Amino acid sequence: MTVYQPQDFHDFAGMRITVAGLGVSGVPAARALAGLGARVTVVNSSDGERERAQAAELEQWAAARSASREGGGRRADVTVRLGDGETLPEGTELVVTTPGWKPTSPLFLAAERAGVPVWGDVELAWRLRGRAGGKAAPWLAVTGTNGKTTTVRMLASILTAAGLRTAAVGNIGVPLVDVVLGEGREDGTSYDVLAVELSSYQLHWAPSVRAHSAAVLNLAPDHLDWHGSMEAYAAAKGRIYEGNTVACVYNAADPVTEDLVRAADVEEGCRAIGFTLGAPGPSQLGVVDGILVDRAFVENRHRQAQELAEVSDITPAAPHNIANALAAAALARAFGVPATAVRDGLRAFHPDEHRIQHIADIAGVSYIDDSKATNTHAAEASLAAYEHIVWIAGGLAKGATFDELVQKSAERLRAVVLIGADRALIREALVRHAPDVPVVDLDRTDTGAMSEAVREATRLAETGDTVLLAPACASMDMFVNYNKRGDAFADAVGELAANGH
Repeated sequence: MTVYQPQDFHDFAGMRITVAGLGVSGVPAARALAGLGARVTVVNSSDGERERAQAAELEQWAAARSASREGGGRRADVTVRLGDGETLPEGTELVVTTPGWKPTSPLFLAAERAGVPVWGDVELAWRLRGRAGGKAAPWLAVTGTNGKTTTVRMLASILTAAGLRTAAVGNIGVPLVDVVLGEGREDGTSYDVLAVELSSYQLHWAPSVRAHSAAVLNLAPDHLDWHGSMEAYAAAKGRIYEGNTVACVYNAADPVTEDLVRAADVEEGCRAIGFTLGAPGPSQLGVVDGILVDRAFVENRHRQAQELAEVSDITPAAPHNIANALAAAALARAFGVPATAVRDGLRAFHPDEHRIQHIADIAGVSYIDDSKATNTHAAEASLAAYEHIVWIAGGLAKGATFDELVQKSAERLRAVVLIGADRALIREALVRHAPDVPVVDLDRTDTGAMSEAVREATRLAETGDTVLLAPACASMDMFVNYNKRGDAFADAVGELAANGH
């Protein structure tokens, strides 16, 4: 599938634009385009109760805007077509897609045949910057297989500590279109800089985005059913570096991320900045004796280093989270943030729920919820953070294999409790690579299985152990999402505490 290079549309008034998908980013895109005078048709394959409610709300908004002064006498033209996401509406001049729609979708193939360009919601947001008046805020962008949201929120915390007006936006759940058009601040002032999380889906459809600085945290097989191959997935991630003006931040422990920097076409003077959990070399950030140090943004990087923060300032101080902090610090330093703001921002940061979240200590055993570890790469990082583990794992494997994960983690495993539809794949890997580790295989996929899993893990745990929910799988076989799975784990641990275990 060819990704069209967007035409330089300056005026959307009267254009026939198709928005592919409702949801978190589709509705804001439709509103933004209709507000600029476009004739918008939203198409959506599903026609359920939720989609009908979203369609009704969008059409009500269009009617209210058309009747209001805000519309300036211009009709807000929005039509929603549910139950058919394959047919390209007649006369379409531009398609704007929400994340998740595959490049091979019939709608996009029809657009390609008709010579109609396809933008993602991020591409649209990039091209709408500055339309609200004032200077467009530069983007500090983050992608990677794992750690994106945590890193972006760390970055926003550091930027805030530096006194900058900022927000964590993008794939984190805050639509970029809304932010760039309204600039998002209740006091009416604009942002100084934005911390932007970008997924591989979004980057695939965003050929014009040019960040101030960007980071690829890591790369491991994921979403290959969408991209078609690991090479295509990596290429989508690498697009984040295109046109960077100040810094391309890469993971020194993941050579593919540095390869992506080398392949990128950047502005003259843009630098490659590495981060490492070891002692940093010149043009890197790293760790020395429990101190995060900078040998990239100092006057003499060959002889000098700047102390930024202590490892103890990071919560939790797991290895992969230290790497996240270093990446966030590198982007902030690229933007000119002082070292004290890095320290203060990391101290102020607290991770979201279900990301290595400490739930409780009961009878000398720690209970940790990392339900967000939905793939093997994330689970490996989580397992590496603890010494003796009773591991709760399983769910939908999404085509993953588990041999490498089990091999690397076997010495840390006290026992394993398996749940979910594809638990047999993990059990087979355990038989091959950790045959002496006790395994409880719960032959059930109902939501109540989590309570039994926690009880079994508690039975197997010894004083000083960690009961760790790091499923290495998606949740949809048993739960609506990973949040609900983590909530079930926390509730089960709460029951243990209430029963005086």
